[in-house]
Amino acid sequence: MRQTAPEGRGPVRYGPPAPDTGLDTGLPVLPGLAGLLAAAAGRTAPEPPGGGPVLREAAAGYWWRRGLRTHPEDVVAAPGAPALLLALIAAHGGDLLLPRPCPAWWTPQARLLGRPAYHVPTPAEAGGVPDPYALLETVRRIRAEGGDPRVLLLSVADDPTATVAPPELVREACEAAVAEGLHVISDETWRDTLHDPGGTVLLSPAEMRPDDVTVLVDLGGALAPAAWPCAVARFPPTDPSRADRWTDPRARVLDVLTALGALVPGPVAPAVAHALDEPGDVTVRARRAAATHGRLAGAAYRAVLAAGALARPPQAGRHLYADLGPLRAGLAARGVTDSLELESHLTARLGAPVTGGHRFGDELGALRVRFGTGMFLGAGEEERAEALGAEDPVELPHVARALGDFGGALEELR
Repeated sequence: MRQTAPEGRGPVRYGPPAPDTGLDTGLPVLPGLAGLLAAAAGRTAPEPPGGGPVLREAAAGYWWRRGLRTHPEDVVAAPGAPALLLALIAAHGGDLLLPRPCPAWWTPQARLLGRPAYHVPTPAEAGGVPDPYALLETVRRIRAEGGDPRVLLLSVADDPTATVAPPELVREACEAAVAEGLHVISDETWRDTLHDPGGTVLLSPAEMRPDDVTVLVDLGGALAPAAWPCAVARFPPTDPSRADRWTDPRARVLDVLTALGALVPGPVAPAVAHALDEPGDVTVRARRAAATHGRLAGAAYRAVLAAGALARPPQAGRHLYADLGPLRAGLAARGVTDSLELESHLTARLGAPVTGGHRFGDELGALRVRFGTGMFLGAGEEERAEALGAEDPVELPHVARALGDFGGALEELR
């Protein structure tokens, strides 16, 4: 008789969804963006497949300002990163290689397409980018077993680990991937959320291998509300005389998005195009939010270490990835023996979403979790706005209480 796993147990395939998407800043929508959305509310038609000219022009300017030569014809927009990544994987074909751990939503895209996905370990200094030697060995093993590795997916500003890969690691990993004939998809959703932009160097793989890298950005990471679905991809510039829908990945991505009906909503397009233009109100908010979440992540990091657990120092995003393995005995005494049980225990104890490492490709038995820093901002819009405007949000009473409860919950496990 075929056995089935108990409810909520076993490998994570298509669900249940992770308890924390990680994209919501928890902050009010900027009035300028809200006004543009309201003004376009009467639009009844969606954007054309891949986005209209205004949206794609704004995305091209976004990458030009980051040193990447980009034209509107090199850009595709979609209603969120999952649909866009699904189309990218479908367009390139072959097997997929991913760092371990990786964002919870990556692997399901490959599974939906029936594509094998292989996790490659990351080095000690940062997540998001695989160890170059482990990558080469994994490619060799896959081919020896009859596989067809074609795509490496990575993130230089990483979710879940909140680290930024050193430029030398990015360079070595990309050189190894390209030497083996892999196309690189670089998820740079969190590149504009650096906690210390003056002291952290972020190198996009597209800066060093412009012809071999596609860049993916979900605007919900830093520039627009997560509830307004829009993601953009920058493709390697292609000579129009040599491009056709059979050999050009961008054309194949457009085919997939068209088949899925994955179109950016018409009322959303003007607002997200404005955000991509990066006017002063958007950039100031993005920098302020990154600094605030950085302070909160740093305080949570210190609390994790004080409790005897482990974590990499957070550098970007709104997360902290912790290894509670050193607290295994205390957790076992509470009936917690794997990351799924750890997720349930800490979510109930903290009253806020905590995501187990099994959702990010880590082993179920590894006691790793991702904490979102949004839990420390406050319960209501007023408290969250106060945290955003504070010189040091950690000193606010409601933030200090939340961090104290967080540290106490970890200390209980010793």
